[in-house]
Amino acid sequence: MPPVERPADLLVHDAELLATVDDTRREIAGGWVAVTGGVVTGVGGPGDPAPAAARRLDARGCLVTPGLVNAHHHLYQNLTRAYAPALTGGLFEWLVTLYPLWARLDEEAASVSAYVGLTELALSGCTTSTDHLYVHPRGGGDLIGAQVAAARELGVRFHPTRGSMSLSVEDGGLPPVSVVQDDDEILADSQRLVAAHHDRSPHAMTRIALAPCSPFSVSPDLMRRTAELAEDLDVRLHTHLAETRDEDAFCLATFGRRPVDHLADVGWLTDRVWLAHVVWPDAAEVARLGAARVGAAHCPSSNMVLGSGLAPVAELRAAGVPVGLGVDGSSSADSASLWLEARTAMLQGKLRHGAAAMSARDALEMATRGGAACLGRAGEVGELSVGACGDLAVWSLEGAAFAGALSDPVEAWLRCGPVAARHTVVAGRSVVADGVPVHPGLDEQLAVHRQVSARIQATA
Repeated sequence: MPPVERPADLLVHDAELLATVDDTRREIAGGWVAVTGGVVTGVGGPGDPAPAAARRLDARGCLVTPGLVNAHHHLYQNLTRAYAPALTGGLFEWLVTLYPLWARLDEEAASVSAYVGLTELALSGCTTSTDHLYVHPRGGGDLIGAQVAAARELGVRFHPTRGSMSLSVEDGGLPPVSVVQDDDEILADSQRLVAAHHDRSPHAMTRIALAPCSPFSVSPDLMRRTAELAEDLDVRLHTHLAETRDEDAFCLATFGRRPVDHLADVGWLTDRVWLAHVVWPDAAEVARLGAARVGAAHCPSSNMVLGSGLAPVAELRAAGVPVGLGVDGSSSADSASLWLEARTAMLQGKLRHGAAAMSARDALEMATRGGAACLGRAGEVGELSVGACGDLAVWSLEGAAFAGALSDPVEAWLRCGPVAARHTVVAGRSVVADGVPVHPGLDEQLAVHRQVSARIQATA
C-alpha cells in the first residue's frame, strides 16, 4: 500500500490574496499555505489540491503575508515610553536625559519589557524580532537571558544582540560612567551568551549577535575586538551608524574621519554587519556599503520623532544594501508596530523621490525579505516558500476602513487602516488569534510593567 500522507499541522486557506514575497514575488488570489513541523510544506491556489490539516485558518477577505521581521529595537525603552523631559532635543540630548533612568535596569525590567514589547510586535504581524540591549548596569543581572526567556514563553522568533558601551563621558564619549563596562567584561559576556543561547540549526528560534552601541559610546578597540570575536564565533554584528549630523561631527572631531570611514577602519565593512538608521551617508559611502553588502535597518518613525532626517532608502537599495525595517526603541518611536513602520517608510519614500518611488510592495519587501537579510536569515524567514519557517500574518481587508479598496489588496493593506494582524503565526503556532494574544499572561505582565516603569522613572 502507498504510504499515507501526513496531514499538515496548519492550513491557512482561501486568502483574498496570498503575497508570498518569495524569489519570484508570487501573489496568489484564493491562495493557501500549509505548515508542518514548523516549516512551510506547501503553497498553492484554487487549482492546487490543498492537504488535509489538523488545524485550519480561514483567510477569506484577508491578505496573507510572511510574518514581518523587525531589524532594530530596544525593548527595554518601553519602560520610558514618550518620556516628556526627553522630547525637547535631538538624539544626543535625548540620550543624556534617559541614560540615568536606564541605569536602573535589572532582570525584572528586562523580562517584563521584553514580554510586553514582543507581544506588541506580534499584534502588528511581526514574527521575528531582534533587540539591541546596550545598557548593562553593574549588578543588574543577566538582562539578555531574561529577554530570551520571555521570548520563549511567548513563542516568537528572537535575535537579541549583546549590546555594549565602554566609552563614558570621562573618556570623551556620551554615556555616564554608571552604564559603561570594561572591554574584557563585555567580550567575555558576549562569548557566554552565544554559548548559552545561539542556535545554529535551520529554523532556529533564538540567535545572538554582537552589538557595540555607537561611535560615541564605544572605543575603536572594542569595535575591532568585537569584530574579531564575531568572526571566531560566526555570529552577526550590529551597531548604530550615520544616524545624525551630530554623529558626523563627533566622528570627525574624535577620530578624524566620517562614520563610514570609521566603520571600515575598525573592520566592520563586511556582509556580517547590519546597521541601524543610516540616515546621513553621502553617495560614495552608500556605494561602499552596497559593495560590502552591509545591511541597514531603516527606522522611519524614530528618525522623525528625534528630527534625525530622511534616510536615503532608495539609494541604499539601488546600491545593493539589504534594507530592512526597525521599530526602534519605544522611547523614540513610541509605538512598536512594524505595520506602522512599513506605512511610514512607504510615505517617506514618496515624499523624498516622488509618488511612484515607493509602493506598498516595496515596503512589504523591506518589512520581510529585507529584515531577513539583515539578520542573516534570507530564505528562512520573510517569505512563504516550501522549506521556509512557518511564520505568517493574516490581515483583514474588511470593514469601513477598506470600503471601496477593491483593486489591489497589497496597496489597500498599507494605505488604509491603521490595521493590526487578525492572526500572527510563528512556526505554525498562533501567537495572535482573532486579534488577541494567545498567551494568557498579558494583563498580569502589564501590571508589573507599570510598577517597574514607575520605579525607573521615580525622582528622575
